[in-house]
Amino acid sequence: MGKHIVVGSGQVGTHVTTKLLAQGHEVTVVTRSGSGPEGAVRVAADVADKGRMIEIARGADVLYNCVNPKYHRWLTDWPPMAESFLAAAEASDAVYVMLGNLYAYGPVSVPMTEDLPLASTSPKAQVRAKIWADARAAHEAGRIRATEVRGSDYFGPGATDQSYLGDRFLVPLRAGKTIQLVWPADVPHSFTYLPDVADALIMAGRYERAWGRPWHVPTAEPVTFRQVGERVAALLGRPAPRMAQLPWPVVRAAGLFSPLIGELGHVRYQFTEPFVLDSSAFQRTFGVAPTPIDQALKATLDGRSQP
Repeated sequence: MGKHIVVGSGQVGTHVTTKLLAQGHEVTVVTRSGSGPEGAVRVAADVADKGRMIEIARGADVLYNCVNPKYHRWLTDWPPMAESFLAAAEASDAVYVMLGNLYAYGPVSVPMTEDLPLASTSPKAQVRAKIWADARAAHEAGRIRATEVRGSDYFGPGATDQSYLGDRFLVPLRAGKTIQLVWPADVPHSFTYLPDVADALIMAGRYERAWGRPWHVPTAEPVTFRQVGERVAALLGRPAPRMAQLPWPVVRAAGLFSPLIGELGHVRYQFTEPFVLDSSAFQRTFGVAPTPIDQALKATLDGRSQP
């Protein structure tokens, strides 16, 4: 079995680590605090410390970048961490698997595929685009082996409180209360199931045909918030929930006091028009499919992944 270094133990990194351990691999988890799932070697380190990361990655087969700084800190936190990851991948010859996202595409009017240009004009999105561009250039130069795996908004067991389909959605639904939405209730949107993200990352690190290009995580057909609410209510045997959208001026005003809420304006376009992820390339290449939405929602309600 291989030696795997998972950097980050949040909603994605924890799933990756747990799955790798279940497969019998040796797994080291790297976080600033030294936390991580039981069974893994847990190391406390600053990811931006290039020398330390090179030391940790020595002898590794795969290096997973599952870190995600607070959105309002991307411009300052990402560049030194990205440089550190590249150095560690090159020094160790580990396959470098990056957890990406869809921000770099910017607003689009078609389903997103991996061959779309990374055309966003947002400085934060451009930071993410540069991280992949630098890794791809290093791959093409023969210095490293790299790939990036991109998903849409996450949901599922272990999702953070920032998940749009997490507690902010499920708690009022379970209580029979009105769900307060930041975004419109009836615009189709792709949501990516966390265990599917972890599976895609692991497969991308394992198979050579995955390297040198980005991939989209297998993701179910887009749904609206209202459709999700109706499906969850049906699973619970309850009537469809009531939903209300907060007026955008109220959200903007709240952003004056919360850096996180203040960043919502940068992603508003993703929710006011259909936001659709096409994952057919990954599904076709690796012979896998996304977890069916009802199965994924049931597992989310139960708080545990289903096989």
